[in-house]
Amino acid sequence: MKIFTLFLAMLSLSFKIQKDEVTIFLVADSTVSDKPFNEGGNPEKGWGQIFPLYLKEGIKVDNHAVNGRSTKSFMDEGRWDKVLQLIKPGDYVIIEFGHNDQKSEDPKRYADPELAYRANLKKYIADTRAKGAFPILATPIVRRKFDTNGQLVDTHGKYPEVVKAVGEEENVPVLDLHEKSRKLVSTYGEERSKQLFLHIAPGDYASLPEGRNDDTHLSPWGAFRICDLVAEELEIKVPELAKYLKK
Repeated sequence: MKIFTLFLAMLSLSFKIQKDEVTIFLVADSTVSDKPFNEGGNPEKGWGQIFPLYLKEGIKVDNHAVNGRSTKSFMDEGRWDKVLQLIKPGDYVIIEFGHNDQKSEDPKRYADPELAYRANLKKYIADTRAKGAFPILATPIVRRKFDTNGQLVDTHGKYPEVVKAVGEEENVPVLDLHEKSRKLVSTYGEERSKQLFLHIAPGDYASLPEGRNDDTHLSPWGAFRICDLVAEELEIKVPELAKYLKK
């Protein structure tokens, strides 16, 4: 009888720990998403795939970021509704879009920065708060594009500024990964910054026999460096999460 009572107590404690565990949900595009393993090797990584390594016990990451999605298509495909079913009070939701919202040639993804993009961000915020959770906005990371003078060129236009404006209007913390990554890539310079992105020589991976030159998606090293920036921003902008970060 005592053993059975002890078992019930341990089961109850285990359930409570699981129930009380905080989750950080990631809602974003390919720069954040988990990249599948394949036999030929896959050098592409999203920063959300690496981020759990930066956290202590007591908090987990649930990465729902998907390649090619925008604030619009993520909702239209029902992906946001699925996330909402999982969110519980006390959780956090990091929202990072912009790379695909600006693709005006694709009506399924395009979201005008001052209209649909702004409205979509506000809906993500309102829905998250309605679940008793805490929204966090993030500006999109930069693409690696240099001009003939070796200066990094901005490719995101108004989108990062709209994120920051919505954050201020809604009193939501903003991880300014656009500015942080701009400084990072600029510091690395035109040639060395290739290490951060997918510049793969032919033959390095069986899955990429012809190699790949991709200035949007991250290499493993790039994903770790962006995670460094995420951690730095969280410590400043969301100090209540700092206790979960490994030093």
